[in-house]
Amino acid sequence: MEILFINGSPNADGNTAALAAELLSGRDYDAVQLGTTKVYDYGQDFPDDQFGEVLAKMRAADTIVMGSPVYWHDLSGMLRNLMDRCYGPVPMGGFADKRLAVLFQGSAPTPEMIGRAEYTMSRFAGYYRMEYLGLASSAREARELATRL
Repeated sequence: MEILFINGSPNADGNTAALAAELLSGRDYDAVQLGTTKVYDYGQDFPDDQFGEVLAKMRAADTIVMGSPVYWHDLSGMLRNLMDRCYGPVPMGGFADKRLAVLFQGSAPTPEMIGRAEYTMSRFAGYYRMEYLGLASSAREARELATRL
């Protein structure tokens, strides 16, 4: 089983990556750092866009772990942008053989923040018919989520 961690933080070695290390401890995985990967906005077309490369990795993975810091009480723009870009190139149900886990970390995210992130990510998983494994916002929750990987 191949695991892909998509880090939606501009900091490749920050708290989102640390939470992913907790979740994925002892497992082999590939990582995409959106902070250093050129994935342009939906509707833009630039020759150096790397969305196709990220999408190929997503298609090759069995399990996708999407991680985001809390920015303005919600998921990071980089992660949302990647999700937006999937719309069109990935048909409805196009990730049906995949599983999705989500990491959402920040300074004590409120239940409302977690609820919004959970809603968005579960809808993303549902649209593409992924098995949604859940969301973790702390090391304890990441260790619990790891049991479902």
